[in-house]
Amino acid sequence: QVQLVESGGGLVQPGGSLKLSCAASGRTFSRYGMGWFRQAPGKEREFVAAISWSGGGTSYADSVKGRFTISRDNAKNTVTLQMNNLKPEDTAGYFCARNRGSYGSSGEGEYVSWGQGTQVTVSS
Repeated sequence: QVQLVESGGGLVQPGGSLKLSCAASGRTFSRYGMGWFRQAPGKEREFVAAISWSGGGTSYADSVKGRFTISRDNAKNTVTLQMNNLKPEDTAGYFCARNRGSYGSSGEGEYVSWGQGTQVTVSS
């Protein structure tokens, strides 16, 4: 069972940037797509971004497109989410997850392993 550990969350002012990282255990990381989701208080968890096993394919929620960038380093078993021009509505717990297949997808049901999450708060 793969373990995922997120880091990099914190408090940032509107317009600022944060870089989230997700470290994965195990030797099969490079075979699977990875994704980032977020959940704000009182709201359902929602898709943010996903990346294929090779990093060659990415997808984003419309709300973050052009501001967030997902990437991965298979040699280091890590996936990152660079978040720029942050807005108060980006405030949420952010979770990385491993897809059941090789490609990233937006469907929560396609992900079989989840991290504990890291909190991002955007406020002045």
